[in-house]
Amino acid sequence: MFGDLSGMMDKLKDAQQQVEKTKTRLNSVLVDEVAADGKIKITLTANREIKSINIDNSLLNDAEELEDYLIIALNKAIEKATKINEVELAQAAKSGMPNIPGMGI
Repeated sequence: MFGDLSGMMDKLKDAQQQVEKTKTRLNSVLVDEVAADGKIKITLTANREIKSINIDNSLLNDAEELEDYLIIALNKAIEKATKINEVELAQAAKSGMPNIPGMGI
């Protein structure tokens, strides 16, 4: 009984380490989003950290339009990054999880 518990705890620890490794790796996975016909380009990591925002000078004349485009582009980029993040972390966690009967994992 206790041998199984010890093995299960080791697998949980391994899963946690795998998740941490995946989080670190996701810092190097870049997500790009382009808006306003290519006049705004946003790059962020799969951990949703903004790395760059490039804005064409033609958008600098209308602050309201620029703000609208930025909101749209940032939300799309964050959505893409979140999907990648969730899938990758779920796979990392699942790969190290012990097979617990009745858990459906």
